Amino acid sequence: MKKLFLASSFSDVIDIFVDFQKNLKGKSVTFIPTASIVEEVNFYVDLAKKDFQSLGLIVDELEISTDTSEEIENKLRKNDFIYVSGGNTFFLLQELKRTGADKIIVEEVKKGKLYIGESAGAIITSKNIEYAKEMDSIEENINLKNFDALNLVDFYLVPHYKNFPFEESVEKIIEIYSSKLFLKPISNNEVILVDSDKISLNKV
Repeated sequence: MKKLFLASSFSDVIDIFVDFQKNLKGKSVTFIPTASIVEEVNFYVDLAKKDFQSLGLIVDELEISTDTSEEIENKLRKNDFIYVSGGNTFFLLQELKRTGADKIIVEEVKKGKLYIGESAGAIITSKNIEYAKEMDSIEENINLKNFDALNLVDFYLVPHYKNFPFEESVEKIIEIYSSKLFLKPISNNEVILVDSDKISLNKV
């Protein structure tokens, strides 16, 4: 049983989250901001953190790029939910693979733990993230042998559909990959909910 909440902008769809996941108060979330640390714009991380706290959740931050392997495994396994923020998808995937966090996340999600992905955090649930090159830059220091990602869903999420400043990059992804991949473009006001085999698109 898999349960995923995949959004472009978590703060814009928080009402849907409350409906999707009941009994939030006192639950803990492993909060992973890793994708954002290489980005100049990262206000969405603090917004998401405050949103979780306002819902009564205990936010347990986990920085994949600097925390120890023991901390990574402990936090991913012990907390009730996993949240992965937006930012650079390729840096995020690099760090998940380098530390083995990718395998732990997949194991926990397959056991039924709720995964909350925002933008880059949603993209990496796809089988492969190469299509995100049109949206995110691959920095020179990023070392990836391939772009194979978490493979938790059979579609390729494209965040920020028709939202500034990603209008052109999203259209380019659609133009290049729509005939090759099962793309699911979503705006900042939309979210894809995965509950076992049921997949639905919800809008605020």
